[in-house]
Amino acid sequence: MASSEGQQHPIGLYLKIWALLFVLSTLSYLVDYFHFQGLLRWSLIVVFMLLKAGLIVSIFMHLAWERLAMVYAILLPPLCLLVLMGLMAAEADYVHFSRVLFFGANGG
Repeated sequence: MASSEGQQHPIGLYLKIWALLFVLSTLSYLVDYFHFQGLLRWSLIVVFMLLKAGLIVSIFMHLAWERLAMVYAILLPPLCLLVLMGLMAAEADYVHFSRVLFFGANGG
């Protein structure tokens, strides 16, 4: 007889992850409650967002138990896009600086 059971994970694991997601969400709301501003605010929000997304993807989407090739296929393209966006932002700052330096205008 063939078994129709799939991969089983203890319910305690899911309850711990839900609790951790609740704590991370609370921390991200506290960033606004305590009126953090500027780079600190956005850094904290992005860190909490990435931690929550990582937990959801790894546990609830079962990526933690997948083969390494599947993990790379899912995570590498967004990571490459983030690196490309960072390079483009650095290039944009350089171009803006060059225009202000050589043309003396703020682009207006």
